[in-house]
Amino acid sequence: MAELRADEVAVLVPALNESLRIREVVTGALAYFPHVIVVDDGSDDGTADCIADLPAIVLRHQRRRGKGQALRTGFAEARRRGLRGVLTMDGDGQHSPLDLQRLLDSANRHPGCIIIGARLRNRACKPPLRRMANEFGDWGIAWGTGYQVSDSQSGQRFYPAEVIALQDVPGEDFVFEAQIVISAARQLGTRCVSVPIESRYAGAEPGVQFRRSHFRPLRDLYRITSHIVLQALRHGHIRQVRRDIKRNPPVIDDPSGEFSQPPLHCMDRN
Repeated sequence: MAELRADEVAVLVPALNESLRIREVVTGALAYFPHVIVVDDGSDDGTADCIADLPAIVLRHQRRRGKGQALRTGFAEARRRGLRGVLTMDGDGQHSPLDLQRLLDSANRHPGCIIIGARLRNRACKPPLRRMANEFGDWGIAWGTGYQVSDSQSGQRFYPAEVIALQDVPGEDFVFEAQIVISAARQLGTRCVSVPIESRYAGAEPGVQFRRSHFRPLRDLYRITSHIVLQALRHGHIRQVRRDIKRNPPVIDDPSGEFSQPPLHCMDRN
């Protein structure tokens, strides 16, 4: 299969009340990728107006429908345009557009895999509660997929075409991001590969402001974990899944050598 090019994928930005930094995010993405899709999920702060003059595709939900539905809307638009994959990033400015090309490069090294921008660098800057919540989320995702994932809660990802084409993936808000990883693993045999990135947090950089995160660790992790546990019980084979998890540690792709491991084909899970 031919390598993915920047003009063959979309950068998808789900946005809810992101007027503070959405223009910076979109202009940064457009500097490297010509197809940028912003799904305005019923914002009431003029988010769409902030980027009205930019050459981005702006889709708007008239009322808030949640991050899961915003991603579904963006996936459908990318498929309608015949693109070969989708890179996602949050609209609050915590993800760097410079990392998008690194995720795409990793996708070419690991064809067919979901690539996750794992916030492994400068981890000391991450709020302790968020760090604990992410680690707990990784534990839950492992029980849904049968393999371990590093930073399964990160919103900066690459999804290949066959994954964004999956239909009837359940779950709303942040549950959807967990469920699509599980559905891809079970239906397609897809594996996740993590690429170390840096992420910015409120208070870590003097003079840089971010809006308050929409992710609520206790509430959203309860929703994600209860959803995954119920699915795991329905799926059964608990002992086999436990063995699979132990045999499949996180795969981290880092050409710098700090975190790297040998390349893995996404179907090679054992």
